[in-house]
Amino acid sequence: MTWNQSATPGSHRTAPPPAPSALSTGPAAAPGHRLAGPVLVGSTIAMGLMAGLFFAFDVSVMPGLAAGDDRTYVTAMQHINRSIENGVFGLVFVGAFVATGVAAWLQRKAGHRRVALWAGAATALYVLALVVTMGVNVPLNNDLAAAGDPAGIHDLAAVREKFAGTWVATNMLRTALCTAGLGALARALVLHGCATR
Repeated sequence: MTWNQSATPGSHRTAPPPAPSALSTGPAAAPGHRLAGPVLVGSTIAMGLMAGLFFAFDVSVMPGLAAGDDRTYVTAMQHINRSIENGVFGLVFVGAFVATGVAAWLQRKAGHRRVALWAGAATALYVLALVVTMGVNVPLNNDLAAAGDPAGIHDLAAVREKFAGTWVATNMLRTALCTAGLGALARALVLHGCATR
């Protein structure tokens, strides 16, 4: 064992600290962290729009139509179902699912596990709303369209009865699912803000 006699206590120097990039292994350094916040905000907006759309049917559109006669009801719903098939609605309808799923994935990659769990819960809730839509509401809409011109339908009351009760009930379910999803995303936004401070 050798000892450097020329070394003095004052001349001993510690190694310089690692560069900041070497220390940045936390959530902020994870890939995609810059997009995690904006995508989460976008998914919250899209989910809110879908919850608001379904809610509007619950509290205004369907009660208003229910107060009218059978022909008015069937005619109006046929027109609404055709009119809603547009690019803006499609963008929000599909975008809410895509954005929420991507938000959960980005939060997971950024290391924000709790945020990702809430965003994932919102995604699952919206998937359930999609299942209800595709499994119940869309087939009912198609059946109503297949009934043809209301002027030529002999039993408008039967067509209305077959459509109205189930459609209204499942739309309320969609409202509840999307509202719960919106709440989950709101919680995710709060946690994201705490995680990035």
